[in-house]
Amino acid sequence: MTESTRAPAGRSTERQPAAQRVSTLELFFDLVFVFTLTQLTVLLAQDLSFATAGRVVLIFVVLFWMYAAYAYLTNQVPPDRPSRRLLLVVGMGAFLVCALAIPRAFSGGGVVFGLGFLLVVLVHSALYTRSHGRDVIWYAVPNALAALAVTAAGFFHGLAADAWWLLAIVVQFVTPFLAQAGPRGRPAAELRGQLGGLEPGHFVERHGLLLIIAFGESVIAIGIGIGSRPLTVGLFSGAFLALAVAVALWWTYFVRDEGAAEETFRTTSPERRFRLAMNAYYYAFLPMLLGVAFLAAGVKKSLGHLGDELHTGPALALAGGVALFLAGDVAFRAAMRLSPLVYRAAAVPVVLGAALLGTRVAAVAELLALVVILVAMLAAETRACRGVASDGGSPAAGRAHAAEPQL
Repeated sequence: MTESTRAPAGRSTERQPAAQRVSTLELFFDLVFVFTLTQLTVLLAQDLSFATAGRVVLIFVVLFWMYAAYAYLTNQVPPDRPSRRLLLVVGMGAFLVCALAIPRAFSGGGVVFGLGFLLVVLVHSALYTRSHGRDVIWYAVPNALAALAVTAAGFFHGLAADAWWLLAIVVQFVTPFLAQAGPRGRPAAELRGQLGGLEPGHFVERHGLLLIIAFGESVIAIGIGIGSRPLTVGLFSGAFLALAVAVALWWTYFVRDEGAAEETFRTTSPERRFRLAMNAYYYAFLPMLLGVAFLAAGVKKSLGHLGDELHTGPALALAGGVALFLAGDVAFRAAMRLSPLVYRAAAVPVVLGAALLGTRVAAVAELLALVVILVAMLAAETRACRGVASDGGSPAAGRAHAAEPQL
């Protein structure tokens, strides 16, 4: 053995297993899925009404359920073999069908959307048999029923179609309880342990990357909002303010939450990890991602009218998108037992109030107010975390503060 290859004295030569990372195919999958978010933003921007907003929520709740199922799937069944990769590519194609049908999901294209979604479910179920065997039936069947309900909605219009979509969501929300119940004779703790057998680093990273790609939608919205208008100082000022809002939301999650959340996730027992994953990375992530979509729609409709008073729809989309993101992040922190919560919770109604500046003063006034509110929130929280850390505060607050650079 040469000097360069000899193991250092006192150090084990046994290799540690490499941590599971997000693969490029999973990232490619996420890019295709985020196209559904892009389509929802387009749908919103075309008609910023409460009816359209409600249907956007219905579509995204249904779609994000299966995205979360795929993120969970590839954590336990990595796409490291040709057969798995090919099936995952088919799942990507099925999500693309859903995305392309979104603009007409409630006006003639609902059946196409439903059939695409059914294929999403079938591919997921087929891949999931690789790790859970016959137990897959406890979530494959409810997921298929939800997909059939969405398909049936395509044959109806108005409130009847909405009812079928709501039925699909109810079925999806019941599915985790069925999965944890499982077949008779199996101990509940064993089933929960199997469902919670997740690699924390991969799971947290996967959702963080999804959020980053979603933030890209808000940047694209800046370009679309500007369009072919003359490049003036005022226009650039509005664009930078819109970017600053997105950066502040990025800071809110990635600088303060992600690292501490992974630590919490890693120290949680497998029996409790499945419920924690559902609460933090599904229920809490839903409003966060929807908030980015609403914000992007508001940016598209407001950048061309920076000096004008906005209509109620664009003003609410801007402020409501930020408020929705913050509310989701508060729920995320509560699930992960990270503190403090008070600053972000208090910022939600203040952010919503900024919509009045958009409707009564100008779009640029609302954008500026959103930036000021978010920066003030982050600064106040940083100051509070410093005080808690110096006084020996709670472990959760310490974890949240540990990953936090100075403002």
